[in-house]
Amino acid sequence: MVNNPIKFGTDGWRGIIAEDFTFDNVRICAQAVALYLYKTQLAKRGLVIGYDTRFASREFASAAAEVIAANGIKVYLCNKAEPTPVISYGVVAKKAGGAIVITASHNPGKWNGFKIKSENGASAPTEVISKIEENVRTVIESGKINRLPLTEAIDKGLVEYIDLYPAYRAQIAKLVDLDGMKSRKLKIAVDSMFGSGAGYFKALLKDSAFEIIEINDLPNPAFPGMKQPEPIAVNLAGLSELIKNSKSDAGLATDGDSDRIGVMDENGNFLTQLQIYALLALYLLEVRKERGAIIKTITTTAMLDKLGKIYDVPVYETKVGFKYVAPLMLEHDAMIGGEESGGYGLRGHVPERDALLAGLCFLDFMVKTGKKPSQLLKDLYDMVGEHYYDRLDIEFPEDRRDIIIERVRNSHPKSIDNTGVVKEDTIDGFRYTLADGTWLLIRFSGTEPLLRIYTESNSLQRVKRLLEIGKKITGA
Repeated sequence: MVNNPIKFGTDGWRGIIAEDFTFDNVRICAQAVALYLYKTQLAKRGLVIGYDTRFASREFASAAAEVIAANGIKVYLCNKAEPTPVISYGVVAKKAGGAIVITASHNPGKWNGFKIKSENGASAPTEVISKIEENVRTVIESGKINRLPLTEAIDKGLVEYIDLYPAYRAQIAKLVDLDGMKSRKLKIAVDSMFGSGAGYFKALLKDSAFEIIEINDLPNPAFPGMKQPEPIAVNLAGLSELIKNSKSDAGLATDGDSDRIGVMDENGNFLTQLQIYALLALYLLEVRKERGAIIKTITTTAMLDKLGKIYDVPVYETKVGFKYVAPLMLEHDAMIGGEESGGYGLRGHVPERDALLAGLCFLDFMVKTGKKPSQLLKDLYDMVGEHYYDRLDIEFPEDRRDIIIERVRNSHPKSIDNTGVVKEDTIDGFRYTLADGTWLLIRFSGTEPLLRIYTESNSLQRVKRLLEIGKKITGA
């Protein structure tokens, strides 16, 4: 049996560039996707291939295109680095059979990744990934990979370069009141984190009354000044300073491939992803008067459950990963779906995370209400009570994974922080729900060698205590 370094996690396969993430392995994955497309009769619809601003992403995308084209499948190859949500919508716009996106999203710069999108633009669900993983094993064992030089594939019409922005811009105009944004002049600071979302808010809002000030808008695969291009507080000191110095009304940050959004208020304070999810749900319910299901992962806020009760809409919970969120969004015609990572999807769009759409909706919330972010948060808390959240990431040696899991599995705490544990579940990791609604979750990342501890409670001080308690439970 040939060693197989290719393992798909919660959102595709990721590996360290030149160690696991190599051209040979990308070609193996591309051949596996081609086999899947033929088995499911999707090959005749073609495939979109896009990429981000990471090291050699363009070249990896070209390598994948050579393999797909060599299998007789039409490739729509992006002519520049694009946000993942733009590529996802490109699948729908081109009526393609799916997409390959070369990106490691928010991982550190030494990583790259291979995401697969279904024919509806969503992250490929578990059953699809399982079939592609089977094909990966078949390709490795057979050694058979078709390949056609890119120039020849272009000459034969099997590869076509495309610009997906016009179709995406037209779609966004249907989902957000861009014309209404001409009515209020706001100054917005944007941190594109050296990723593929650079310039997009400026382009989408070019006809508005907004002034957009952008930093980190030139591609840099090293992502200087940050451990990884993830829009969380620890990585956004520069954005916070920009907001204060420029007296901006809000700040927006997008991760490496622009499917996750981070938001800061007018004072440069970071609003957690859980607060933003609840605010987006409130915007849809209260401002746009929409009704429909809310889909959340288990790491997402209990504020959504409270909003569900107030507005009489159902709330469904699932495992971490948008590949679990998307099917429920489709099944229930959900109004919104989201997760703790800052990824949110809206009805009427592809059932996928879109930081650009989420950011525009937040700005529309400000425009329609005439309020600043801190005021919007206060309105939310007046409805559902104060909720605070944080996450602790702990790196660990892979050989300790089973030891840590076993330690947590056998812990069964009766109380945490002097409050009784009323429910313990293992939907995705180990979650403890306390008598006052506080929750603590311990789980392993599906894409990185990380142990993650999450908690939500009624004060920042308590959140800090709970994270330390969680760390002690793991023994890490």
